[in-house]
Amino acid sequence: MAAAAMAGAVCTAAMAASFPDPPKTSTPAAGTASIVLAGGCFWGMQGIFEHMKGVTNTVVGYAGGTKETAHYDIVSERNTQHAESIKITYDPAKITYGELLKVYFSAAHDPTTMNKQHNDEGPEYRSAIFYSDDEQKSVAEAYIKELDDAHVAKEMGWEHAKIVTQVVPLHGAFYPAEAEHQHFLDHNPTQGYIAAIDIPLQNRFKAKYPEYFTKEIK
Repeated sequence: MAAAAMAGAVCTAAMAASFPDPPKTSTPAAGTASIVLAGGCFWGMQGIFEHMKGVTNTVVGYAGGTKETAHYDIVSERNTQHAESIKITYDPAKITYGELLKVYFSAAHDPTTMNKQHNDEGPEYRSAIFYSDDEQKSVAEAYIKELDDAHVAKEMGWEHAKIVTQVVPLHGAFYPAEAEHQHFLDHNPTQGYIAAIDIPLQNRFKAKYPEYFTKEIK
């Protein structure tokens, strides 16, 4: 058992080490920055990024549609253009935008599935990066090309060979979700979907990137 556990730890460390690093970003300005990401159910996304060092705040919500349709029940009807998303506020002096993308691609979701993550299907579960400036756009596009060129999909166990993540401007605004969806994993750790999908996802992030993980919840 001990030997098997050690072998698993070595394998996990090797996978983390082999995943390509993101492109370099410019020297960070003072203060905080933010990015809006979508990658399936926002409960699981928050369960990862709320525990990432350098992140100062996370809010789940909706991006891509209008204020009038930014409600969970309406978004679930699949005709609003919204994606379940997470707004991540972070300290660029402690964690870079590129490092956030590295965790996003390698530990938070499968970026090769269109409108599908785990048991969830529909456009609200699409993979998308909602950029707010040209650098966020260019870094995301360059990193996707780098990952595709490196053919990491098979090693990562992704469903398909090519990344389908949308890189689109954050038109309008990010709309926070209802209060009951904020930090849902922390408040409902034994809920069926959380226990079956999101807790294992969080545990894999913790094992893969111990240098990024913190117990503190943001």
